[in-house]
Amino acid sequence: MISTLFRLTARLPLGFLHHAGALAGAWAFGLSPSYRQRFRAQAAQAGVDWQAARPAIGQSGCMLAELPWLWARPHDSRLGDLVSWDGAEHIDAALAAGHGLVILTPHLGSFEIIGQAYAERWGHRQPMTAMYRPPRKAWLRDLVAHARNRPGLQTAPATLVGVRQMIRALRSGGTIGLLPDQVPPEGMGVWAPFFGRPAYTMTLAARLLQQTGAACLMVSAERLGGARGYRLRVDLPAEPMPGTAAMPMAGVDAQTLAEAGACVVNREMERMIRRLPGQYLWGYHRYKGPRTVDTPTPGAGS
Repeated sequence: MISTLFRLTARLPLGFLHHAGALAGAWAFGLSPSYRQRFRAQAAQAGVDWQAARPAIGQSGCMLAELPWLWARPHDSRLGDLVSWDGAEHIDAALAAGHGLVILTPHLGSFEIIGQAYAERWGHRQPMTAMYRPPRKAWLRDLVAHARNRPGLQTAPATLVGVRQMIRALRSGGTIGLLPDQVPPEGMGVWAPFFGRPAYTMTLAARLLQQTGAACLMVSAERLGGARGYRLRVDLPAEPMPGTAAMPMAGVDAQTLAEAGACVVNREMERMIRRLPGQYLWGYHRYKGPRTVDTPTPGAGS
């Protein structure tokens, strides 16, 4: 029943979905004190003015409302003119070099569309492998599998098997997509500053770059108003990754290297979020940690 409703919703016009999503986002903000408090607190932690962060209330709802359209979209249906690229030449250059490519993006804008847009343009040359955590509900697993396993787009589970799959893909010149601002499982992260506050941060993004020598690019997908589509922006990193050829750190212990890499990744995510604060998921519980990992006191690591 839920699956059928989800697929019927996917047939609605994108403009209607965004309008309904914006209203739902406003309701969620108004009805949930804990969500509202976390949203405001995390935007303030980042030093983002309230007027700049406020549009993210509706944009968070738009993100959820467009998921049926994105996930249930037929594999032979093209995004076409709904997507425009700024900086696509950086992806062309990375693929031509043949050393693999790691694409990083925060929970910003329509991050779900990035894999599909990449697959449509470059998937015939090198498919993208994106890490995901399979949903617990069977009906949702089927929808996610349909959305993320399409021509030019593959998935890897958030397990050791998935990590090995991604390393193999990079070493064969493939492309990897990661959301490094999500809280990783215990043992797969370190505490590193994120907007000046310790956040349990995945080490995987830095490790993949350190172990494979792959290129790294930052990609964001801005949701345009009036259902006009999405503007995807590709940026080179602002600083080199510690432990790679661009910034060797010989003799440094593994923990120090992991923390240095996590700090660089977080700074890159901060830079992208500050550029488009009105479309970041400020309500995402970024500063939580795994249950068995002690959370640093506020101010530590800043």
